[in-house]
Amino acid sequence: MIASALDLIGDKWSILIVRDMLLHKKTTFKEFSVSDEGVATNLLSSRLKMLESIEVITKNKLKTNKKENIYLLTEKGINLTPIIMELVIWSDTYVREFHPELNTSETVNMDKKVAITSAQNEYREFADQFENQIVC
Repeated sequence: MIASALDLIGDKWSILIVRDMLLHKKTTFKEFSVSDEGVATNLLSSRLKMLESIEVITKNKLKTNKKENIYLLTEKGINLTPIIMELVIWSDTYVREFHPELNTSETVNMDKKVAITSAQNEYREFADQFENQIVC
């Protein structure tokens, strides 16, 4: 089971895209492409297509801007929150010694369940603002 899940969402770029959507509220190709990690545009494009094909994200157009795609997490994508939070906590604990310049996440000191629920609810509220703006 774990190997199958990792085949779908276990690569670095897929996890970072979900993180950027969930924690940084990124929605556009341009916003993803300027992330600090510096993903190549061809990789970004392929990962977005793959995440859409497995229904972790949706691709939409806004009524006010039909040229730009808006990407939003589905419930399946939102349910990756525990994995993202565990990686944040693990990184803060064990990766900091190799990268002291890393920022401490404000969720690290929170109760995990509270942090997960909070992040999920914040994202749902964020995504809801697009509900009436999306072209059907």
